[in-house]
Amino acid sequence: MAAKSFDFVVIGAGPGGYVAAIRAAQLGLSVAVVEREHLGGICLNWGCIPTKALLRSSEVFHLMERAKDYGLTADKIGYDLDAVVDRSRGVAKQMEGGVRGLLKKNKVTVVMGEAKLAGKGKVSVKTKDGTEELTGKTVVLATGARARELPGLEADGDLVWTYRHALKPARMPKKLLVIGSGAIGIEFASFYNTLGADTTVVEVMDRVLPVEDEEISKFAKKQFEKQGMKIMQKAMVKQLDRAKGKVTAHIEVGGKVEKHEFDTVISAVGIVGNVENLGLEEQGIKVDRTHVVVDEYCRTGVEGVYAIGDIAGAPWLAHKASHEGVMVAELAAGNKPHPVRPESIAGCTYCHPQVASVGLTEAQAKEAGYELKVGRFPFIGNGKAVALGEQEGLVKTVFDAKTGELLGAHMVGAEVTELIQGYVVGQALETTEEDLMNTVFPHPTLSEMLHESVLQAYGRAIHI
Repeated sequence: MAAKSFDFVVIGAGPGGYVAAIRAAQLGLSVAVVEREHLGGICLNWGCIPTKALLRSSEVFHLMERAKDYGLTADKIGYDLDAVVDRSRGVAKQMEGGVRGLLKKNKVTVVMGEAKLAGKGKVSVKTKDGTEELTGKTVVLATGARARELPGLEADGDLVWTYRHALKPARMPKKLLVIGSGAIGIEFASFYNTLGADTTVVEVMDRVLPVEDEEISKFAKKQFEKQGMKIMQKAMVKQLDRAKGKVTAHIEVGGKVEKHEFDTVISAVGIVGNVENLGLEEQGIKVDRTHVVVDEYCRTGVEGVYAIGDIAGAPWLAHKASHEGVMVAELAAGNKPHPVRPESIAGCTYCHPQVASVGLTEAQAKEAGYELKVGRFPFIGNGKAVALGEQEGLVKTVFDAKTGELLGAHMVGAEVTELIQGYVVGQALETTEEDLMNTVFPHPTLSEMLHESVLQAYGRAIHI
């Protein structure tokens, strides 16, 4: 069978791949995208979107339990876990259908199957009907990543779960151990803890949410503990003894090994890139610790081949993948886009309370040699936060004292995953402290805290 020829071939239809395909088609290129499982990838089907649907259910449940605080009455509060999960899966299915429609609308050819590089500009796809050959002037690797599994702590779907099992639980955990307190681990800990699981989180680093600013991590930890979570920091799960209906975890903390019993374990110890069986080595594409080595424009060093998203390394975020997808499409069309700057990518964690950040932490900024001005504003000083009954939170801003450049912003509290974008836009426009101070923020809004944190850095805060 003759190879089908395209200008632009994408391997993987996650938030990096499908966005790259659509943008390339908009730019007039002929485009094919190859996907082995679900359009929309992990993010849409087994990650960002369905987890947010689950967390929304637990958030509403939490509010129902607090009905009295709002002058309301709610009796016999409960939940149906199967219905909660069904809603989450329905949201994911709806979004997958949306991606399918967008690809069709943009006349992108979709090939379902497993792809492999087969020479310069050649992609071989194993489909259910046999093998299909594609050629592309540009080939984009967007195969994403999967959960890292540590020896002895492997998931079995019964007692030990990955994020996939946690998204479609066979039962409600009573006593839950979450290994790892990054975004995935702490979101699931938050969800199950809110629904009543006795939840313990083990983190090998010296604090939960270890990539966040230390002050934010400490604040978040206090809130998690208030909600009944047990947090074990500088701790490591060395062994899991599995028996019928229970797991005994050997946890090393402070140089001693403690044994704790659980009925469910969720392992969230990072991710590994999907680099296997793609023919990368044969084509001379370098892989370092399961990630493809790329430059600032996502070029692999092999002419015409790019790698974007999780397979291309940190930060492992859907919006970073999408932006890289647009960038490589523009490059393929002969345009000159700006490279994606990792420090300008915001991180959002949808636990309760939410956590969001962009740029340098205070410690990173000091380490980089900056003289700093740091501003802080607590949620309790904001009228809208108090009216919402969400007064536990903090907004923190880090400025270069010499130039007024916003180096980083860090938040914990209600809706901070929405608020962070104010600072992201500010950074993109190279705003200074003066610009932010002179901006009028509407009242009453949570966004006023963005203003007050900047003012506080320069000794001008009004409401604190």
